[in-house]
Amino acid sequence: MKYDFTSIIDRHGMDSIAVDSWGEIPGMAPNAPDEGFDRIPMWVADMNFATVPTVQEHIIQRAQHPMFGYFNPRSEYFDRIIEWQSRRNGVEGLAPEHIGYENGVLGGVVSTLRAYVQPGDAVLVHSPTYIGFTKSIEAAGYRIVHSPLQLDDQSVWRMDFEDMERKLAQNHIHAAVFCSPHNPCGRVWERDEIERAMDIYREHDCVVISDEIWSDIILPGHKHIPTQSVSEDARMRTVALYAPSKTFNLAGLVGSYHIVYNETLRDRMCAVSNKTHYNEMNVLSMHALIGAYQPQGYEWADELNQVLADNIEYFCDYVDEHFEGVSYSRPQGTYMVFLDCTEWCREHGRDIQWLLDEGARVGVGYQDGRPFHGPCHIRVNLALPLSRVREACDRLDRYVLGYRDRTIQVLRLAPASSTCVGA
Repeated sequence: MKYDFTSIIDRHGMDSIAVDSWGEIPGMAPNAPDEGFDRIPMWVADMNFATVPTVQEHIIQRAQHPMFGYFNPRSEYFDRIIEWQSRRNGVEGLAPEHIGYENGVLGGVVSTLRAYVQPGDAVLVHSPTYIGFTKSIEAAGYRIVHSPLQLDDQSVWRMDFEDMERKLAQNHIHAAVFCSPHNPCGRVWERDEIERAMDIYREHDCVVISDEIWSDIILPGHKHIPTQSVSEDARMRTVALYAPSKTFNLAGLVGSYHIVYNETLRDRMCAVSNKTHYNEMNVLSMHALIGAYQPQGYEWADELNQVLADNIEYFCDYVDEHFEGVSYSRPQGTYMVFLDCTEWCREHGRDIQWLLDEGARVGVGYQDGRPFHGPCHIRVNLALPLSRVREACDRLDRYVLGYRDRTIQVLRLAPASSTCVGA
């Protein structure tokens, strides 16, 4: 490969929550590991890969000028987004006036809700649910109504369209948050699925907020379909939210953007965010996006997706072979795997907290799935060198998910008079 996805880069002391916050955020961060185990960060949704070099080049070039006063976005900022959306997603007719800066996708979600629904109103969201949706929507005073995704007989997550229709009607819902690709399930929706969902939203007069921040991280054999592209009505009722941050590991720079074709929808959304004065672009963030959306960025993103596909294949095959009772739906996009440990915990007399604690104890830091509405689940981030994925799997086999199985086998094979039990 042209770019480096194998080096293990030390992030300690470099402002990384994923590495340095273990044991410091109760109920969220993993506990600090036992002595002798280094930290394998598989919880926070950022990557342990160096970004494409053109990002640093553009930031450094701009930082060499000693003034950082007020500014307006360069025309190149919009040009790069338009070209990226055209080449990656087949988007046509996108113009600068349709694009607006957002400090973050969640800020765009809340700004849109505040423009169209009142505090206390219900918002439809699929579950399992990204924890950021839960926190931001509820903190803004809205009531989330969940429509659970369902696993079919092929272990593929599907929308329950009948449930969506029923809950929209019963709760008089006129706003929905749609996650495409889906986090944490990793589902890349097909066109006919999006079309049917958007028909339901149209019938119930819903403004649709489509979080498409994962749209560049699509595994081989799948294709991202922009929500706005499936019909003219979808184009006009949807606020789509994007960012280079997931694709290029730029979350710490802050910088997302919206695409809104409907002028009235855009005006109302922007009026809310502009009144707070929170939504101001950082000049280095602008140059980071311009640096990411260079020709090298297209190559880098393609290589990233192949690396992630290999990591996911290795990890899922390992789970199948070694961890009986742990199930999952193989992701089609994102770099997350949402593991269902219900059967394993029942068989071994453990709970999900034990799995979280024992994983962290040996330096494997994955994320509690309960805040995502996975009652006995863990969310595993596989955006790190394959050597680290292999090491994590080995530790889980030796000390956590496989360890008790071997202990049980020893006990079953030992003679009744053996003194080794419990040793």
